[in-house]
Amino acid sequence: MRFKVTVIGAGHVGATTAQRIVEKGYSDVVLVDIVEGVPQGKALDLLETGPVEGYDGRIIGSNSYDETRNSDVVVITAGLPRKPGMSRDDLLMKNYEIVKGVTEQVVRHSPKCILVVVSNPLDAMCQVALRVSGFPRERVVGMAGVLDSARFRTFIAAELEVSVENVEALVMGGHGDTMVPLPRFSTVAGVPITELLNAATIERLVQRTRDGGAEIVSYLKTGSAYYAPSAAVTEMVDAILLDRKKILPCAAYLQGEYGIKDLFVGVPVKLGSRGVEGIIELKLTDDERAMLKRSADSVSELVGVMKI
Repeated sequence: MRFKVTVIGAGHVGATTAQRIVEKGYSDVVLVDIVEGVPQGKALDLLETGPVEGYDGRIIGSNSYDETRNSDVVVITAGLPRKPGMSRDDLLMKNYEIVKGVTEQVVRHSPKCILVVVSNPLDAMCQVALRVSGFPRERVVGMAGVLDSARFRTFIAAELEVSVENVEALVMGGHGDTMVPLPRFSTVAGVPITELLNAATIERLVQRTRDGGAEIVSYLKTGSAYYAPSAAVTEMVDAILLDRKKILPCAAYLQGEYGIKDLFVGVPVKLGSRGVEGIIELKLTDDERAMLKRSADSVSELVGVMKI
């Protein structure tokens, strides 16, 4: 018996996520969108790709939630995209209403699922999904740190001209301008990058990581990143469905960890079949802890605006 994953939102991120997941071969996928014909057409196109790529998973496109019933994992990508000059904060109230409505439908049809939130502003939308769903904190998790860390790894590998497979990196905090890339925990074949790069170069790579999403938006003009985000989501879904117990940086609901309470913030977590099965608490320096607090404070402001 295959797993069942629902992806809400058939835009670039959602459709590419659906493609990556169905290609894994161990899950059926339901792609949902409010625009008539779009999820159906993309799902049929992906279904017809199966004979070529060699996967047998079914993929169904729908404008309703009936087909999503009893999903194991639901990925929420629905929401308005960020446009040039628009901050993630600008999206707040518009996407609040969208994510609220989506979550209500998901809970009605898949009350035992794990929610993976991708909609922006990410950390605030996780808070919406948690409050509306009433799920335990383990079953609501946000995709941010995997993507941000992948960007940091990319830039480190390019700077040192080494394989990305040799590079590990960690980015914590909120998904936005206040994210906290941590060079001290970023390595190349086990060697800290602080031993391989000077401070000015590291700071340049850190800033490019913070600006990673905006840099892509500036090129695309009318859209935002989707290849890397969909890959990051798929790694998380894979860890959950296959119970990999993988340590990944994700937006998790903290209840005292890192001195932060009742707020979603990006931290290293253990992802498995029960969702967030553990939160890894690192010993941060005073400066690192201060940066994380500033990032958490910015998320708290957004949550305060939404009054949830």
